[in-house]
Amino acid sequence: MDKKDKKSKKATKHESESEEEVVVSKKSKVAAAPVEEPEEDAPKSRAWPKADNQISKKILDLCNQATLYKQLKKGANETTKSLNRGVADLVILAADTEPLEIVLHLPLLCEDKNVPYVYVSKQSDLGRACGVSRNIVAAVILHHPDSQLQTQINEMKDKVEQLLL
Repeated sequence: MDKKDKKSKKATKHESESEEEVVVSKKSKVAAAPVEEPEEDAPKSRAWPKADNQISKKILDLCNQATLYKQLKKGANETTKSLNRGVADLVILAADTEPLEIVLHLPLLCEDKNVPYVYVSKQSDLGRACGVSRNIVAAVILHHPDSQLQTQINEMKDKVEQLLL
C-alpha cells in the first residue's frame, strides 16, 4: 500500500504544479499585452461608404431595373472584369461579406478607374435585387450611353459620391 499511496501523492502533486503553471502563464499573458477593446456602441466597419436604408432601397431598385435592361453584372469576378475593361458605371458591394477581404480589392480598382462604389447592408438583399436566389457580394451597373436608365444611373452616382464626402 505504501507504493500506491506514494504514486497517488506524486500524481496529485504533479497535477497541482501544472495547474499553477497554467494560472501563472495566463496572468503573465494578460499583464504583458493589455488589449484595448473598441466601444461596443459604434463598431468600426471597413465597409465604407455604406448607404443608409433610403438610399439602399433606391440602389437596389436601380439594380433590379438594370437587370431587365441587361446592364448588370453579378459577382466579384465579373465586377473586376468590368472595371478593368472600363465599362463600369456604379459598383455595389455587400457590407456583410465574410470575410470582407474577398471584395476589398474592388474599392481600390474603383478609385483607380474613377468609378463610384457603395456598400449595401446585406448580400441577400443584393442578390434579390439582381434577380438571383443566391447571395451576391458584388454587382456592377454597366455604362450604355443610349440607355433609358442613364439619367437614373447618373443621379444615383451623384448621391453615392455625396456619401464619400
